[in-house]
Amino acid sequence: MHILVVTDQHPDSLGGVQVAIRLQRRFLERLGHRVTVAAPALHRPGYVADAADREAYLDLPSLPITRDREYGLSLPGARTDRALAGGLRGLPPVDLVHVQGDFWGAMTGVRAARGLSAARGRRVPLVLTMHNHVDAGTRAVTPLAPLAFAGLRGWRAAALGRPRGAVSPLARGAWRYLAELAAEAAAVTAPSRHFAEELERHGVAPEVLVTRGGVDDEAIAEARSRPRSPRPRPRLVWLGRMSPEKRILEFVEAIGESDVDADVVLHGAGLLLPRVRERIARLGIADRVSLAGPVPYAGALAAMRDADALVQTSIGFETQGLTPFEAAALGTPTVFCDPAIADDVDVRAGWRVPGRSVAELAAALRDAVAALAGDPAAHRVPEAEGRRFLQSAQTTVLLDVYERVLGGH
Repeated sequence: MHILVVTDQHPDSLGGVQVAIRLQRRFLERLGHRVTVAAPALHRPGYVADAADREAYLDLPSLPITRDREYGLSLPGARTDRALAGGLRGLPPVDLVHVQGDFWGAMTGVRAARGLSAARGRRVPLVLTMHNHVDAGTRAVTPLAPLAFAGLRGWRAAALGRPRGAVSPLARGAWRYLAELAAEAAAVTAPSRHFAEELERHGVAPEVLVTRGGVDDEAIAEARSRPRSPRPRPRLVWLGRMSPEKRILEFVEAIGESDVDADVVLHGAGLLLPRVRERIARLGIADRVSLAGPVPYAGALAAMRDADALVQTSIGFETQGLTPFEAAALGTPTVFCDPAIADDVDVRAGWRVPGRSVAELAAALRDAVAALAGDPAAHRVPEAEGRRFLQSAQTTVLLDVYERVLGGH
């Protein structure tokens, strides 16, 4: 089949959704399917798409929206429609449109599905995957979130008109905006069970299927093939963006309060990095906590594989939280602060923090380090449990969704 993926950002730009789209495309193509990814053109200085990707990428007219020119915006409308239609000309007919975006990519994708359906004289199914927690993400950065949600709804109405389908009266604010996008989709999906349930609870769609982002089979195999290094005491690792919703400062405070005898390595950067450095120095824990900076994907996998445990600290923010899934695929257990992510990962090894306080996180760290100091091998995730997170397994799930919507049309 020929799948048209439409998304908010170029697949070669930085971001977890982009990684997921690239992996999905690679594994779908291995099974003989064709994937075309339509997204805003990438304005990164010096960027040239790899030769192997050029046929699959359909660059849409765009404006750079960040200083580093990493991210762009394509305005939904006639000009973008013409560029998309022109890029598809001469390719095999599109069998379905898969929107993997929540903003301009979503609006462009809905317009594309409508246009293809009109040209073909029959409906081309639309699958909509919601990757972003628009409500929590917006509220985290502005006190004017209700105005932002109203603006999104107005933009959607200008680009798409009235919703072509039922919209639940339960949907309000950001959820109403998402429900209006989802109204004409043949299937709505989310990257985790907990986010799917939240979308259903807020009236976005009566049924939200789960299509997780998988982890790269080959990269996992490569990381697992490397021996883990010897260490005199347990090693914990944290990876992510150092921003308030990730609760990195709370984690550093908990390390100090717990007084654990462990090496803790923090990978990442962000706005809170200077405060993280200051907090480590003030607490006098530089002998246990090190800052490793940003790390490429292979390096992140190697760090998780080598660690005795990953620490996951955000609560109620992640729509999937891919890192604990990657850790499980590598055999590494997680200390979970978010019970919803722990439920989604659902492996026997690991520890759960019972509440949001620093004291509760400190107690969980003490429990984990004591257990790992006693018998670290007993707390590894069995390889058989981790296999279900591989992209090969998740591609089967995604194809089931595609076959379901195509069978209905």
